[in-house]
Amino acid sequence: MRLAVLDVGSNTVHLLVVDAHEGARPIPAHSDKVELRLAEHLTDDGIIDDDGCRLLVDAVRHALEVAEDRGTEDLLAFATSAIREASNGPEVLAAVHDQTGVDLEVLTGDDEARLTFLAVRRWFGWSSGRLLVVDIGGGSLELASGVDEEPDALASLPLGAGRLTRTMLPGDPPSSKDVKAVRKHVRAEVARYLRPFETTGMPDRVVGTSKTFKQLARIAGGPSSDEGELVPRAVSAADLEHWAGELAGMTFEERAALPGVSPGRAPQLLAGALVADAVASLLEVDEVQVCPWALREGIILRRLDWMRGEL
Repeated sequence: MRLAVLDVGSNTVHLLVVDAHEGARPIPAHSDKVELRLAEHLTDDGIIDDDGCRLLVDAVRHALEVAEDRGTEDLLAFATSAIREASNGPEVLAAVHDQTGVDLEVLTGDDEARLTFLAVRRWFGWSSGRLLVVDIGGGSLELASGVDEEPDALASLPLGAGRLTRTMLPGDPPSSKDVKAVRKHVRAEVARYLRPFETTGMPDRVVGTSKTFKQLARIAGGPSSDEGELVPRAVSAADLEHWAGELAGMTFEERAALPGVSPGRAPQLLAGALVADAVASLLEVDEVQVCPWALREGIILRRLDWMRGEL
């Protein structure tokens, strides 16, 4: 069957259309993104402003049209931290439903960690042993570790690359004082949540699933996206440390000139690199492998598992 997954994140509204069948991996058929940057429409008192709500409705309506044009049979729609944390989130969800008919499922941070972990486990398989999965989103950082399909340790922290850039890294490039403050803040926050991950034992494989890791692996010399998702990609802890330092002195335009970095993502790449470097350093990780599957694929796999159970 052909499924569509609509992901309303802090940065983008992303529609992924896949062909999914029992016993087979979901095959991407179409991808459509709108750079909405919903988190930037949050006011100081935590309300998504009228423009943000209107743009979100327009983006969901556009996604529905694309999904219909692509012949999808089912739509799985969800939202993450931007709506989850907005004080008027329920009103925004109601506006989306009233004007488009779409019910957005708001995931908790733990939901994000679990579903992303499921996707990574299915991608790498049981032979990969204990996994540690790191996902740096626009609004939050998710960590999950385990030997099964359900993690035995997980955490969701407000350390998304977009959030940190917006609140703590003004300037193009930011000042060395601000970069130092972010580095200290991130390491202190991550360290508070490390105990469950340290007590479960060292992971056999550390995996990054976000755009941040894909970009860092690319600028560190990894394969381009044109070579396909089956080509192994990874970034070393040494490269994470190096690029966290290099990016701090680069303007947005200079970052966007790096391989694999889009102008829209360039401003927040430094914050993402600082978070990635902190996690790798504090957990004494040598290398982070990049997985092409993440939260959207986890949502699809969960739905397929549910359908299988109904048969």
